[in-house]
Amino acid sequence: MGNTSSMLTQYDIEEVQEHCNNTFSQQEIVSLYQRFCQLDRSGGGFISADEFLSVPEFAVNPLSQRLLRMLDGLNFKEFVAFLSAFSSRATLQQKVEFIFKVYDLDCNGKVTFNDMLDVLRDLTGQFISEQQREQVLTHVLEEAGYKKDSLLVLSDFMKILGNSGLKMEVEVPVD
Repeated sequence: MGNTSSMLTQYDIEEVQEHCNNTFSQQEIVSLYQRFCQLDRSGGGFISADEFLSVPEFAVNPLSQRLLRMLDGLNFKEFVAFLSAFSSRATLQQKVEFIFKVYDLDCNGKVTFNDMLDVLRDLTGQFISEQQREQVLTHVLEEAGYKKDSLLVLSDFMKILGNSGLKMEVEVPVD
């Protein structure tokens, strides 16, 4: 599985499927492997940040730099695990854990007002002022029962997003 020129065995497919909690079918895993091999231009069995940026949809994503922190140097199994948060079969817990990691840039298990403001800044660019961003974020936090100086942990994200009807899905084309 480390060498992208090799084919996946049934054992490899089942191992990857188990690793990603069965969020992808075996057929989808094979399709993802083909895509992984296309992205892994160096053939080293890992995808670099530059290789991820070769995907136009990824390159223009306002959160691409944050996502690259999570992606750089992934092997195939890690690549599928990363994408599993976007599967229709992923649990709400898996999706919220992914979102939390995007916000928790320093990986300390806590998200501050400034962490959230940074993401909002990435998402809105120059479309709204810094003052408007702060007002919106302060209002959202207060609505959820938190204050500007609150340190949010994963369980707080679950509480806030748990009843939101969160949708984060991509379709994996299967040949």
